[in-house]
Amino acid sequence: MAANFRRHPLEIPPPSEKDWIRDDEEDFFLQDPDRKRDGLPQPFKMINKLVMKVFESAMEIIERRDLLQEAQNVKVQPTKCFPTAEFQVTGRANCLAVSGKYIFVGLSEGLAAFNTCDCKDVCAWDAVKSEICAIHASDLGNECHVLLAVDEMGLVRLFSFHKESFLLIKVLNEVESLVSANQAVGELNLPVLLLTVKPPKPITGSSFENPLDALKEVDDGSMLGLGYNHLVKDFQWELQEAIFCSTYREYLETKDVNKEEIPRHATFHFLLPSQVLQVGSDMKVQPDVPVGIGVHWDGNHNFCLYLLNRPLKEQVDSDLKPVVVWPCAAPIACSAVSSCSRYLALAGEDATITIWDKHIGYPLSVTAILEERFIRSIYFLQSSSAASDDTPCPGTDPVCLIVQLLVLCTDSSYYLLKAPRAGKSSITLLADRPEDPNLTVSEVVPILAFPSAVLIFFWNGTVSLMNTDTSQIVYCFSIPPSHAVASPWKPVFTVDTVNSCLLLRGDEQQQDNGLAQSKASHSTIFLFYFNPLKKAFPKEPDLPLKSLQNLPWIERCNIFLHNRQQSPLSLEEPEYWSRLKAQAAAMDRERQKVKGWKKQ
Repeated sequence: MAANFRRHPLEIPPPSEKDWIRDDEEDFFLQDPDRKRDGLPQPFKMINKLVMKVFESAMEIIERRDLLQEAQNVKVQPTKCFPTAEFQVTGRANCLAVSGKYIFVGLSEGLAAFNTCDCKDVCAWDAVKSEICAIHASDLGNECHVLLAVDEMGLVRLFSFHKESFLLIKVLNEVESLVSANQAVGELNLPVLLLTVKPPKPITGSSFENPLDALKEVDDGSMLGLGYNHLVKDFQWELQEAIFCSTYREYLETKDVNKEEIPRHATFHFLLPSQVLQVGSDMKVQPDVPVGIGVHWDGNHNFCLYLLNRPLKEQVDSDLKPVVVWPCAAPIACSAVSSCSRYLALAGEDATITIWDKHIGYPLSVTAILEERFIRSIYFLQSSSAASDDTPCPGTDPVCLIVQLLVLCTDSSYYLLKAPRAGKSSITLLADRPEDPNLTVSEVVPILAFPSAVLIFFWNGTVSLMNTDTSQIVYCFSIPPSHAVASPWKPVFTVDTVNSCLLLRGDEQQQDNGLAQSKASHSTIFLFYFNPLKKAFPKEPDLPLKSLQNLPWIERCNIFLHNRQQSPLSLEEPEYWSRLKAQAAAMDRERQKVKGWKKQ
C-alpha cells in the first residue's frame, strides 16, 4: 500500500519587516477601517467592490421604498365608495352610453336599452347579430334619441330610438346601405354627406417654373403650411436624400427600414364659430352649432380646419383643401378642446404643449415637459375659479381666470398645467412613473361636474377619483369582492354628466368550471352616484361663471378690451393703444351727456 509522507514539517514563515506596523501607524485601522480591504489581492479586491456596490444599491432601493411607504401613510386614505345600484345584461357588454333617461349598452350581439330610474330592460336590437364595439348617443328631445354604433367590422349604423324601440336608419360607410323596412314609419330625413376629408398627400417635386405660376394655383391667402405650392424640384429632393443617406450610412445600415405605408390615424374635433374659424356674412350661424372641424394626422405637423357649410359645388371635390392651417414645430401627438370650445390644446411629440385661445386667435400658453417623456393624451379640467351651478350656453365667452390641463404621459406619469389669462403658466408633477406595473394608468376621465376632479383607472382594476388641486386621491370606487373590473387595461364605463353617475362593468370572479360556464353569458353594470362627493370639491361662489350675452354692450366691450390688454397679444406701436383708449373715453363722455339730456 503506497502512502505519501511529508518530507519536511509545515512551518509558519516569520513575518517580513515590510508587513510590520510601525509605531506611528498603530492607530491606522482605527482612523480608516476601509483601507484594510485595499490590501486584498486580486481578484478578491474586485469581487469585494462588486459585492459592496450591489449591497449599496439594495440599501438605496430599501430606503426609497421606506420613504414611499412613509409618505403613503402620511397621506389621507381615500374614502371607499360602493355601488348604489346594479343590473345584469345578457351577453358581453362592450360599451356604454347614457342619453336622457336611458342607458344604451353595446353587446356581443346587438344593442340593449335600460331605464336609468329602475335599471329595467326596455328593449333590444339584434337583427344583424353583429358585435357592437363603440356607441354614441344624443338626446334630441321629445323622447327621441339618435345613436351611432360601430361593430367589429367597422360598419357605422345610425339608429333612432323613439317610443322605446330601435329604428335602423342607415349604414353610413357601406356602398349598398341597409335601410330598415320600417323607415317609412319614421319622420327623420336620411343623413346627408357634408364633406370628405382625406390625409394630405406627401410632398413631391413641383412642376412650376416660377413663383407666379405657383401663386396662380392658390385659391386665396388663408390656406398656408401644407407645402403644396412650392418651387422644389424632384432632383432637389433626390439630392437631399442622397446627402442624408451618405452622411448617416452607418446608422441606416444597422437598422431595418420598412418603407411600407402605415395606416394613418386621424383625430378630429367639432369647432364652434370663433375669430380663427369664421364663416361668410351670408350664412346663418347659431352659437351652439359647430361650423367646422379640426383634424390632424399621426406624424403630421399641421392642424387643419375645414368648414362644414361649404357650397354644394365644393362638396363633390374629393381633394378638399382646409380653410386654415396651423403649422406646429413638431408632429402633433394629441389634441383636446375645452367644453366651452374656446380653448384648443395641441401637444407635440417633443413634449411641447400649446393652448390656443380661439376667440382672439393667439396662444394662451406654451409649455414643455423638461423630463424626457412622451405625451399620451391631454384633457381640459373644470377650474374651481369658474365653477358654478349656472352652465353657460355653448360658444359664449366664459369668465375663466385659469385654464387647467391634465397631461398623461406614456409612462403613466401625469402633470397639471395651469395657464392663467394674465401671468406665467406653470406645470406640476401629480404622479411619477409607478414602480409597480399593476399601477399603470389605463384611462383618465375629467369630471366636469366637480372642479379639478379626475377619474383614474389602473391596470389592477382600481378606480380612483383625484383632486388635482391637492394631488391626492380622495375616493376609491369599489365593486363587490365577488366581482372584478372587466378588462382593467381597457375598462368598459361611461359617465352620466346629467345624473352625475359612473357606470362601470364588472365580471363575476370565476372560481370553478361550473360557475364559469353559468356566468359567461352575462355582464353586470354597477352605478356609482357622485352626489356624496360634493363635499370634497367645494365651489367658490365669489367667482361665478357668466355669459357675455346677458350683459349690456358697454360692459361686454369693457370686458373684451380688458381681456385683450391682459393677453400676451400686444400692439406693435404704443400710440395705437393710447388712441383707442382716448376714443373709448370720448364715447363714454358722449354717453354720459346723452343720459343727462334725457333726464332733463
